[in-house]
Amino acid sequence: MQPVIHMRDTVHFTLNGTPVEVRAPDPTRTVLEWLREERRLTGTKEGCAEGDCGACTVMMIDPSGQVRAINSCIQFLPMIDGCALVTVEGLGGADPVQKELVAHHGSQCGFCTPGFVMALHAHHARGGVADSASISDAIAGNLCRCTGYGPIVRAGEKASSSPRPQIAAPAFRDDEPLGYEHQGRRFVAPTTLDQMAQLCETHPHAVILGGATDVGLWVTKQGRRLETVISVMRVHELQAIKTTKTGISIGAAVRYADAHEALAKLHPSLKEYVRRLGAVQVRDSGTVVGNIANGSPIGDMPPVLIALGASIRLRKGASERALPLEQFFIAYGKQDRGPGEIVTHVDIPNPPKGAFFAAEKISKRFEQDISAVSAGFIVYVEKGAVAEARLAFGGMAGIPKRAARAEAALIGKAWSEAGVQAAMTELAQDFQPLTDWRGSADYRLAGARNLLLRFYLENSGSFGATRVLGLRSLAHG
Repeated sequence: MQPVIHMRDTVHFTLNGTPVEVRAPDPTRTVLEWLREERRLTGTKEGCAEGDCGACTVMMIDPSGQVRAINSCIQFLPMIDGCALVTVEGLGGADPVQKELVAHHGSQCGFCTPGFVMALHAHHARGGVADSASISDAIAGNLCRCTGYGPIVRAGEKASSSPRPQIAAPAFRDDEPLGYEHQGRRFVAPTTLDQMAQLCETHPHAVILGGATDVGLWVTKQGRRLETVISVMRVHELQAIKTTKTGISIGAAVRYADAHEALAKLHPSLKEYVRRLGAVQVRDSGTVVGNIANGSPIGDMPPVLIALGASIRLRKGASERALPLEQFFIAYGKQDRGPGEIVTHVDIPNPPKGAFFAAEKISKRFEQDISAVSAGFIVYVEKGAVAEARLAFGGMAGIPKRAARAEAALIGKAWSEAGVQAAMTELAQDFQPLTDWRGSADYRLAGARNLLLRFYLENSGSFGATRVLGLRSLAHG
């Protein structure tokens, strides 16, 4: 007989310094809706309702004291349980970001301005660097139709040079699970992995919630009614990153922002790759494991992890199993995960010593955009010949997968342009990509081939630079 899990039904947090308790709210009511409709804090705007424009940005301090900028339009109210929330109304007249935006004429129509203020305030509050590249990164998730980025960047540089504001961790740090019903629907946030496994087994068709960067859109854009939502984000065992001599292990509750440094240590290519994954607001919410478990064929991280030979751990009830990541994806919308089974960790090995490695992405915008094509490459050359090749792509099929024929065309052959050209030809046999608004089939195939060619050129030792410099500073110019 399974033990009874005792839960509370009240969401508690602080809002602009004032404690708030909300009993059994609608499980999928967004933070943005609640702020505007219940508290009349209308400075926070809705621009897109999909986490893309940044007009709804607010600052959140989680129970550990970590400062985050989040898109309130796709975060559900119970997700901020135990946190401190700050909106533009809570900054007060002494806030340096607002002062510098006024001084530098950083607001035109003004609709997007509160989101910029909060993104820059969060950057400043967490000790962000006060240079143009860092400021451009901080506001990459905020769009301005008036194209006023120059003054905004200058204001951000000046504001971030001022004394850092003092941020206190929230007072709510209890370990009691949150769980309640609202008009027949449930929201549950367990605090231990055993509780999580028990709840998922009891509710095998529940929606498993991480950072809501995808699930939030199911509600705001598709109008879906989610009957039972179980959040992984408060499960202690899933909040850790463990580093060993052979690689790293990332729990299902680890956000991209927190995993960025560990991933960058695996290889410099991953530092830039993760920086292009969404923007600050997306990385401050979205999880590495969630990017895997939702099974999207255009998820940025799975192809890179497949190339690295990553594996995942799954749990159902008391049973656990491990699975190579490339075997997890079966067909479009179908993964090797049964009802009530959850992905708990992804285990990522170090790139093989001496191997060439790269993580690559093609998208319409340099930042804050989903991939048209993404790729992870590993090639190990021994005595001038390719001894091992792992070429994985996303956006080229209904699932992220390896290019088996292209790999075979490389292995055993000289590491040469002729060999790579042969592998590029085989990509047309490995994939028959679809045409959609992100790119035509021909564009995707050409892009995949050119990524592989660039990988060779950058690792052959006989060619110069292949990349345009200065994109970080020009991102908003």
